[in-house]
Amino acid sequence: MLRRTWLVFSQAVTVALGGLFVVETLKPEWLPRSAPVLPGPTIVQASAPAASAPGGVHAGGYSAAARRATPAVVSIVATKMARGNPHADDPRFRFFFGDEAARQRAQTGLGSGVIVSPEGYLLTNNHVIEGADEIEVQLADGRQVRARVIGADPETDLAVLKIDLDKLPIVAFGDAPSLQVGDVVLAIGNPFNVGQTVTAGIVSALGRNQLGLSTFENFIQTDAAINPGNSGGALVDVAGNLVGINTAIFSRSGGSMGIGFAIPVDTARQVMEAIVREGRVTRGWIGVEPRDLTPEIAQSLGLRVVSGVLITGVLQDGPASRGGLKPGDVVVRIGDAEVGNTTELMSAVAALKPRSEAVIGVQRGERALDVRLVIGERPAAMRRTPR
Repeated sequence: MLRRTWLVFSQAVTVALGGLFVVETLKPEWLPRSAPVLPGPTIVQASAPAASAPGGVHAGGYSAAARRATPAVVSIVATKMARGNPHADDPRFRFFFGDEAARQRAQTGLGSGVIVSPEGYLLTNNHVIEGADEIEVQLADGRQVRARVIGADPETDLAVLKIDLDKLPIVAFGDAPSLQVGDVVLAIGNPFNVGQTVTAGIVSALGRNQLGLSTFENFIQTDAAINPGNSGGALVDVAGNLVGINTAIFSRSGGSMGIGFAIPVDTARQVMEAIVREGRVTRGWIGVEPRDLTPEIAQSLGLRVVSGVLITGVLQDGPASRGGLKPGDVVVRIGDAEVGNTTELMSAVAALKPRSEAVIGVQRGERALDVRLVIGERPAAMRRTPR
């Protein structure tokens, strides 16, 4: 009995194995299979959109900020008309130098700008449009229009333009004073005329001055790539708000080397409002020749202060002269604001209204005294060409 049972079991197993072999060979899809386990990283599929970082920036990119700001950034083509050579009609000039020398071609400059109001006001750099006879503006949506100059301020290298179009995109003003070194920023413009470009970087430094780019300098330094053609474009924060106007680069090759400079938006806004309201920017002036006070100079003059601005010259019959300021005085305070170098002195005086009265704290030898001045208006100055 046991032998018969074993034979039946053996035959059943044999038949089953034979059937399994036939199915495996002819119909393998009939058999259930488990996924093979392979070596590699574990991939977790997100079940919801990535969380937003502060300022509305999605983790992994700044596309929201770019979408918000780029429509308001424009390309600017500034053209200076050809000027005829005064000797163009002289046959001898044409004989020696040729007809081509007698003709002067129009010069074209490229830059960028930022639309900051629905009325069509644009901010850009003065050096982008300076001396131009025609200014053409191209919007990101493809529209082109002529722009007119409302005013310019060479001492901060800013200019205000206006275009007349409907439904203009604008960029919101950000809070430049709240910027900190290390904050992420985006630079938007039209470098090398390749078309609108967005680059990202961080704020590398704040309050950069004494660069020889303009008279009043308080630049934001960034490593976001800024190249020729970016001048006048936007520097925005991670929320897409305007924090600066791109102005210049430090470069030995003509391209970006990771050091770019932008004018803070609070300065740009003050200049724009003054130009729109009055047609120009007025600044305070006292008529002195200042120099930074060093410890060596302070010691040689026997001064009790080691910080301030030494007055080396006073303009005859100027505001400082009429108020009693003298060469050798050290200015330590303008109103309630302490000044430690010439940049701070110039900025503090420029912020005063012409014809207003101000008290200037002075160290004269061993004496500390207050000098009361009536502030004059700063004369127009020649602009320095950005490098």
